[in-house]
Amino acid sequence: MIAHPNRLPGERLDPIASGAFVVFHLVPILAVFTGIGWHDWQILLVTYWVRMFFITGGYHRYFAHKSYKTSRVFQFILAFGGTTATQKGPLWWAGHHRLHHRYTDTVQDAHSPIKGVMFSHIGWIITPHTDETPTDAIADFNKYPELRFINRRDFIGPWALALGCLWWGGWSGLLVGYFLSTVILWHSTFLVNSMAHLWGTRRFATEDSSRNNPLIAFLTMGEGWHNNHHHIQSSCRQGFRWWEFDMTFYVLKFLSLFHIVWDIKKPNAKALATARIADGAYDIGMFQFHWDKATTRVAAATQRSDLTDARVAFSMAADEALAAAQELGRQSRRPAVPVEGQDEAAAARAVPAME
Repeated sequence: MIAHPNRLPGERLDPIASGAFVVFHLVPILAVFTGIGWHDWQILLVTYWVRMFFITGGYHRYFAHKSYKTSRVFQFILAFGGTTATQKGPLWWAGHHRLHHRYTDTVQDAHSPIKGVMFSHIGWIITPHTDETPTDAIADFNKYPELRFINRRDFIGPWALALGCLWWGGWSGLLVGYFLSTVILWHSTFLVNSMAHLWGTRRFATEDSSRNNPLIAFLTMGEGWHNNHHHIQSSCRQGFRWWEFDMTFYVLKFLSLFHIVWDIKKPNAKALATARIADGAYDIGMFQFHWDKATTRVAAATQRSDLTDARVAFSMAADEALAAAQELGRQSRRPAVPVEGQDEAAAARAVPAME
């Protein structure tokens, strides 16, 4: 089998992990033999939304981006609650996410769509390449022994939740409230890695293919405003407009009333006014996206040593390059709005972004 040209040597699917992943998806089907009642759907709704908050408000906005502060006790609660989502430990999750931002849409980005849509959605997790926790990327939290413990024993949370669902709702509560809820939770979360880089709109000219998508934002309590997030990564608020629903931010604001969390970071007006595509900002991210698609097709055809495929790939690559050039042409006709003598993207990185 010829390797994908944009994947690293260790980025191959692990057959054991892949098999376990498939079996996990099939287990909820057993609920047809136990019967499903309204009580089971109630359990599913609770376990889905509560765990989604632990991923978005805990794993992502706290551990990965430190977009607010909290106590050591609540920090551990966020870590343990996040493990119940069955997405590995907090140090593993946040460490890999930080690497995603460091290498977004390059071959070193573990889940970029340039490696294939399904690979960016789920394949990257079940490869040997991402087995280990990148401790260097998460050293600030790796110093806490309780976080290292829960990161190593990330199975405790899922088992505790599964047994809780069994106690709460019987076998149907386990199958629907834990297994089916987890499957839906997985794919909703993974949409941010895959489709939020392919489907939606772009407000800011970031150096990647991130998009804003209201459907993904609803499913993930605000994470779908992904272009906003890539523009100002340290902002706890990701829905920048009043109509951009961001339930994770609302929950954290509520918790701040009781001083459970504090110093919540929000973007200031100057940061929101920089790198806007509507103002003529050079959208290098989309140019790179088109260019990567083009070069990948040519490289794949060359690997196969298929002359016919190579000609077709070259033609498609030319179309992609033309699309990129046309997009840049449209942008070049818009009036650029310089910020203190800098280009928009550089200004966005240079100005203080938080209030």
